[in-house]
Parts: sequence; C-alpha cells; structure tokens
Amino acid sequence: MVRACIALGSNLDDPKAQVCRAIEALSAHPDLEHVVSSRLYGSLPVGPSQPDYVNAAVALETALAPLELLDVLQAQETVQMRRRDGERWGARTLDLDLLLYGELTIEHARLRVPHPRLHEREFALRPLADVCPDGVLPGLGVTVAQQLAALPAVDGAVWLLA
Repeated sequence: MVRACIALGSNLDDPKAQVCRAIEALSAHPDLEHVVSSRLYGSLPVGPSQPDYVNAAVALETALAPLELLDVLQAQETVQMRRRDGERWGARTLDLDLLLYGELTIEHARLRVPHPRLHEREFALRPLADVCPDGVLPGLGVTVAQQLAALPAVDGAVWLLA
C-alpha cells in the first residue's frame, strides 16, 4: 500500500458540494482507503475572470499504480461533469490532482508527481498540510509544512471555509 495525496478543487455548480461529493466517492472506492481529509478552503482563481474556488485535500492508501489511480481520479471528474474544453486555467466542476504518491517522482506523458507547481501554490499546499504536514516533497527535500511556511504571504488568496 502507498499513501497518495489528492488535491480537490471546484468553482462551478455548488463547489462545496462538488468537493464533498468527490471525497465521498473516493472514500467509497474499493481500491482506495480514505485516511484523512483536510478542511475546506476558499481561494482566488489562477485563470481568467471566474468564481472563487473551494479546495481540499485527501490522503488515501492504495495498491493502485499511479496511472491506475489517475484513471480513477479522471473517471470521478467525468462523473461530476468535468469538461476539458482546452481552457488551461478555466472554471470547472471538479479538478482532482495527484499531488504525492508515496515518495516517488513520476515523469510520464500523462502524469507528473509531485504536481509541477505544487511547491508554489498555497491553495494546494494549505489543504495538503492538513493531511500530510510532514510529507517530504520529492525533489525539494522539504516537508509540506516547511514549503507552505516559505511561501510569500498573499493576503486574501486562500481562506478557511470549514
């Protein structure tokens, strides 16, 4: 079994419910054992003019290989009406990103772990710190909590919802 950490985000069609529904679905999946969920956070969007996001993270135990886990995540995005219409940082019903997979670094055409910009994104690091504060970021040699503390402060970019 490997511990995998997943980021969840939504800013369309009742984002809080979208994120909670995804956590429930992942927790119920037969190949995933739910370990812990973060609190819910709000964040400003990265892309063009769009609604604020709801973000969370979950830590799961799984025997699935990384690409098999990615397939599970993308299937859940599809169930929750995720559209992939080409807009890179556009609004979405659900975004599930595999942030960490054990201590592996993965470079594959379909998957990069850790997520390429994880180390600079408070909206991903803050929920991840709730579920895996002592997890080491592969390639950086620092923990999630250390990297979060090292980020420059941006007032109002990420806030606690629940």
